[in-house]
Amino acid sequence: MGLRINDTIPDLTVETDQGTFALHDWIGDSWAILFSHPKDFTPVCTTEFGAVAQLADEWAKRGTKVIGVSVDGVEDHKKWKGDIEKVGGAKAGFPIIADDGLSVSKAFDMLPAEAYMPDGRTPADSQTVRSVFIIGPDKKMKLSMTYPMNVGRNFAEVLRALDGLQTAANRGVATPANWNVGDDVVIPTTVNDADAKAKFGDFETVLPYLRMTSLKG
Repeated sequence: MGLRINDTIPDLTVETDQGTFALHDWIGDSWAILFSHPKDFTPVCTTEFGAVAQLADEWAKRGTKVIGVSVDGVEDHKKWKGDIEKVGGAKAGFPIIADDGLSVSKAFDMLPAEAYMPDGRTPADSQTVRSVFIIGPDKKMKLSMTYPMNVGRNFAEVLRALDGLQTAANRGVATPANWNVGDDVVIPTTVNDADAKAKFGDFETVLPYLRMTSLKG
C-alpha cells in the first residue's frame, strides 16, 4: 500500500547528482516537493523539469526544497540537466535521485499497476508514473498527485496547492475551490462563531456550515 496523507515518509538514503543523503536530513526544517519522472531524455519529462527550474525563486520564497526522481543513473542526470536548462531557460539547481534500483519508486508507490503483476511486468513497467508529493517540515506527506506518463503536470497548480497547505497550516483555516493567495478562506467548522470573531474579525456566513473570511497580514 502506498503512502497516505499524514504518513511519515520513509527516511531513505538516496544517491543524487548532488551527492548522497538521507531524505529526512535533506528536508530539515523546510517544506519539500518530491516529483517523479519516467525516464531521463524523454520529451514530456524535460518540459516538466524545465518548468520546475523556472520556479526556483517561488520555491525559495516558500521555504520549499524540490527534488526529482528518475530511474536512470547519476551521470545521465548530469547530462540531462543541459537539455532541461536549454528547454526551461533556467538553471536546474535541484537534485535528481538516481532510483535505478527502484527503492524510492516502490516506497512511494510510483510504479504503474502492471509492475506489480507476477507475470505481467515488462521493461517499460520500471518507468515511474508522474507523481508529486508535498511534504511538511514534520516529514509527513501533506498532498499527492498522480498523472499517467502521457500527460504533463501543471506546476502552477502544484505551487497553488503548496500555498494552500502553508496557509492552512499557518493560519488555522481551509481554502475553497480555485483558491489563490489573497482570496477569502474558509473558517473550520470546529471553530465556533465567537472564537471565529475573536480570531478573524468579520466573516460571512454563507451556509450554517460555510463561513468565509479574509486574512489580514
